[in-house]
Amino acid sequence: MSASARIELGGVVKRHGVTTVLHGIDLAIEPGEFFVLLGPSGSGKTTTLRILAGLESVSAGRVAMDGLDVTTLEPGARDVAMVFQSYALYPHMTVAQNIGFPLKMVGATPSAIAQAVAQAADRVGIGHLLARTPGQLSGGQQQRCALARAIVRQPRLFLLDEPLSNLDAKLRLETRLELHALQRALGVTTVYVTHDQEEAMTLADRIAVFMDGRIVQVGTPREVFATPHTVAVAGFIGTPPMNLLEGAWQDGTVTVAEHPLAVGRASAGARAVTLGVRPADLRIGDHGLPAQVARVEDLGDSCIVSFIANDRMLKLKSERLPAVQEGQPVFLTFAPEAAHLFDRGTGERL
Repeated sequence: MSASARIELGGVVKRHGVTTVLHGIDLAIEPGEFFVLLGPSGSGKTTTLRILAGLESVSAGRVAMDGLDVTTLEPGARDVAMVFQSYALYPHMTVAQNIGFPLKMVGATPSAIAQAVAQAADRVGIGHLLARTPGQLSGGQQQRCALARAIVRQPRLFLLDEPLSNLDAKLRLETRLELHALQRALGVTTVYVTHDQEEAMTLADRIAVFMDGRIVQVGTPREVFATPHTVAVAGFIGTPPMNLLEGAWQDGTVTVAEHPLAVGRASAGARAVTLGVRPADLRIGDHGLPAQVARVEDLGDSCIVSFIANDRMLKLKSERLPAVQEGQPVFLTFAPEAAHLFDRGTGERL
């Protein structure tokens, strides 16, 4: 196995004509790390991955692998393997031929190819399918074939672009666990693109959150969830995402629509803020913010209750089904230490 790579992006800018897709991306990814690029569609995460692969050039900035500048190197010279969302398998080749294709391209001997193909196929559990063609495989099997083709060369950097998005929910969950175990066994630096935050939270050692062509936060899944740096991150991370309300913060309370709510921290003078409360931290109480129950969703092992409060939809997540009916008036409250406060003007965490 090749040593896994340390990756650095410095001031990477990407423009398409007059449109700037990436606004100066700075990022360092450690050897052997499972690093996830997370963000909504169009946020720049796939473009960043393609720049790492050498499939897109940069308009400015630098890409380094183990301290070596690879900004202008061709994809084949980078020791990188990529798995695309579409799998990109050759339909006329067998599974064995598909997996062995990267080795054939670099002139490996037929016996070396056969041995490496058998090992890679066994690692992803498709050793019994080598004589089939992609058209004879299920979606999950095609995905494993693409993974085997990526790992057969033992690259220093493994790039994955939404590789699970074409699978059904049950298979996605199983494959996610297998993919994590595979990455740990290989010890290879892995950069993984997704818009699915549950995928990001369960797979990543660290996450970079992309918004509008910029990285707005980097941290462990726990850090990004517990202390989002901006309102945008708070409103994106979490299922359901954080409840956000505009209010005025003074002393130890935030007043929302004339209703004071304790937030456990005193302000240095009055200021306009956005108050954030996670759905799991919201409670129904005998005082607080007046609201009306809009919908109760019973998920079996948990429930989500939606409320209308101050013309906003708020959500509560609980393991127990609360004794409320749709249309019922209630008060919503939360523990003061559960409040997240963001500057209303800049959107930044206070």
